[in-house]
Order: sequence, then C-alpha cells, then structure tokens
Amino acid sequence: MTSHRAPKPAAAPVHPLERTVTAALVLAVIAALAWIGGMIYTLMSW
Repeated sequence: MTSHRAPKPAAAPVHPLERTVTAALVLAVIAALAWIGGMIYTLMSW
C-alpha cells in the first residue's frame, strides 16, 4: 500500500515585496541618521 504525501514545499522564496519594504526601511534609517547628524552639526555651529 502506497502512501500519498503532499510534496514538501520548496524553501521559502524571497518575496520581492519584502525585499522592497526592507530596502525602504534601511533607506529611511539612513536618512534619519543623516538628518539627526545635520541637526547636531547645525546646533554645534550655531
């Protein structure tokens, strides 16, 4: 008697949407750090 098992799903593919969201968050963090750095520079030179 053979058992019919569902094939194992392939390794979870990387969703392009997740990659886009991650890239956007990284850019947002970089922009925030640059903005904070600019504010500190402005206050120090004021």
